Amino acid sequence: MGCNFLDVDGKSKPMIMGCYGIGVGRSVAAIVEQCHDDYGPIWPMSIAPYQVHIIGLKYNEEPVKAACEKLYADLQAAGVEVILDDRSEKAGSAFADADLMGVPLRVVISPKTLATNEVEFKHRDWGKDSKMLPLEGLVDTLKDEIRQALSVLNA
Repeated sequence: MGCNFLDVDGKSKPMIMGCYGIGVGRSVAAIVEQCHDDYGPIWPMSIAPYQVHIIGLKYNEEPVKAACEKLYADLQAAGVEVILDDRSEKAGSAFADADLMGVPLRVVISPKTLATNEVEFKHRDWGKDSKMLPLEGLVDTLKDEIRQALSVLNA
C-alpha cells in the first residue's frame, strides 16, 4: 500500500501491521448492524448498557419526579440495570434520545399516566407501539419482561 516509515538509520521500510480477532469495537458494530431501526440501535437484553429506561415527562412536577425516583430506586434495589432521564425535555426530544440509546425497555411517567395510576410501557423493538401498565406491581412486571428476554438465550 506504500505505507512506509523511517527506521533509526533513516532508511525507508514498509510498515507491517496485522489485526486478528474480534475486538469490542467490531462486536459493537456488528450488533448495531443487525439490531437497529431508523431511529437507532436496539440493544439485545443480554448486552444492553441498561435494561430499563425511565422517562419522566414534566419531570419538574413533584408527582412525576417522586414516581420516577421511587421506581428508579425500587428497580435498582431489585437488581435491574436502569437509567432515569430526569431532564425537562419535551416528549419528542426525550423519545428521540431514548431511541438513540437503544435501551430494550422504556417506561414513561407523566401527569397523564399518573392520573390513572399507570405508566406507558414499550419494548424498544415495538416501533411506535406501547401499552399502559399499572404502577402497582410494575417492578415485578419489568423483572418478568427482562427474565423473558434473557430466557431466549437459554432456550
